[in-house]
Amino acid sequence: MDRARGVSVRLRLTLSYAGFLMLAGALLLAAVWVFLLRYVPVREFIVPGSTGTSGSGVFPTRSNLLRAFAPGAVAVLAFLLVFGLAGGWILAGRMLAPLARITDATRMAANGSLSHRIRLPGRGDEFRELADSFDAMLARLEEHVAEQRRFAANASHELRTPLAITQALLDVARNDPDRDGGVLDERLRAVNTRAIGLTEALLLLSRAGQRSFTSERVDLSLLAEEAAETLLPLAEKHGVIIETSGDTAPAVGSPALLLQVAANLLHNAIVHNLPDHGTVWLGTAISPGHPGSVTLTVENTGERLAPELVPTLTEPFRRGAGRVRGDHAGFGLGLAIVNSVVQAHDGTLTLAPRPAGGLRVTVRLPVAPSAASDSTA
Repeated sequence: MDRARGVSVRLRLTLSYAGFLMLAGALLLAAVWVFLLRYVPVREFIVPGSTGTSGSGVFPTRSNLLRAFAPGAVAVLAFLLVFGLAGGWILAGRMLAPLARITDATRMAANGSLSHRIRLPGRGDEFRELADSFDAMLARLEEHVAEQRRFAANASHELRTPLAITQALLDVARNDPDRDGGVLDERLRAVNTRAIGLTEALLLLSRAGQRSFTSERVDLSLLAEEAAETLLPLAEKHGVIIETSGDTAPAVGSPALLLQVAANLLHNAIVHNLPDHGTVWLGTAISPGHPGSVTLTVENTGERLAPELVPTLTEPFRRGAGRVRGDHAGFGLGLAIVNSVVQAHDGTLTLAPRPAGGLRVTVRLPVAPSAASDSTA
């Protein structure tokens, strides 16, 4: 936004300091003048018994006092003006020095340099709080931009794979006229289906955090049961047992998105499990340790995960060690979608490795208002 150049803040502060100093000096001189007038007569008189010569025994009048007081008062005010302007200019410069650093950092950020930090030294005050807040904002922006770049690169790679496979199949079919068209059609359909699924997952991830859904009262326990029934054939195929438990867990949000959360977590727990005789525990509850919240917990057996790896599993296209692609391996977006949906519902997602192997995922959401009042009553 283009603005006409105005008077600088430093000059305005300098004039304010000098003006205040001049006003204080004028008031002080006026007080002294009023105080002196109380003891000075209007007319000259001679003390009885004095000779009245050479000023002996003669009190000065107010006019004489004014002639003696006025030049000194003017000199004092002139000195205060010069001192106020010079001192105010220096003080204003020192006071505004942190603001200049913040302005320079803002311009650098506007030009694309998000790695610069102000790091204003000294004790805490308004300027340093502003600088610290700006540094924190820059850090989050830099992290967000880096995450978006990684996401774009990974999405491009994931989308390029089915396109490259399709191109290869078509090239082979063109060079081999006698190739079975039915096999080609089946493979192209499978590749196209995966590409469509990846695209839909990307769209869901982009829309999940926009809070464009209509909120209503939902029961997480019912959503968990529905997700378990839907994915039961997949669990049987992988030899995984699903154990459900828990109480009614009323929350507020989008039933479709929260069902997607339960389904994604359960899908991951089934696919990334032991090769045989794996188990998934699915439970809901009103959290006793966190009043006003409900929890959805999905826990599964599986390989041991490194503690430093677990927090990164919510990043798009991130897969843990040993998590390879398969018929139902997904696109690496399951936990990313869950995290985005949970944040859009003002909830928290916690991932923790199980000591015996596998993963424990806890979704904590605000409890429905009526349920919260019932639990506190």
